[in-house]
Amino acid sequence: MSEQLVPPGETPPAEGSTSSAHQERADGGIWEHPMFWVSLIVLGAVLVGLFFVFRIFGF
Repeated sequence: MSEQLVPPGETPPAEGSTSSAHQERADGGIWEHPMFWVSLIVLGAVLVGLFFVFRIFGF
């Protein structure tokens, strides 16, 4: 038995899925946002840099 061709731009018929849709994970808050971690790293680098600047110039 041959299958019918589907015209371009149309979705072909498909068999239904037996699995249910997955639940979307809740937002993890600030811990999943990379800019938080980048800002912590930059702040730490600036503080370490300032430490050495103050040591060099004897403030």
